[in-house]
Amino acid sequence: MVTTRDSGLIPTAVRRAATILAPLDVRTPKPGLASDVFWGSVDVMNREQLLQRIWIDPGRCSGQPCIRGHRIWVSLILDLLAAGESVETILKDYPGISREDVQACIAYGSEMARERFVEIPLEPAGT
Repeated sequence: MVTTRDSGLIPTAVRRAATILAPLDVRTPKPGLASDVFWGSVDVMNREQLLQRIWIDPGRCSGQPCIRGHRIWVSLILDLLAAGESVETILKDYPGISREDVQACIAYGSEMARERFVEIPLEPAGT
């Protein structure tokens, strides 16, 4: 576990998502960057562009953050990734969304992790 600046703990799935997303802040991808292989693209969107792909409409899906134009919750995509589903499988199961939509879900989760934390029991040091 990693502790945040306000003594909260970040769950492994959010850390994994943030690690995958970190290279997205780079405007020009470097050859051989692991994210290029993972995402299968050299086109990189900045965080603002990604977050524009997410919408919250109080009249749809009880106001849960969704992929723009769909009723697919951001949390569903993050749960699938955390469970080990590949991006390719998610795109196959949800043909209306794009690879950038999945990246946008990770970006949203990353932003939320900066503002909030999940209570996780602390383990004694040395275990």
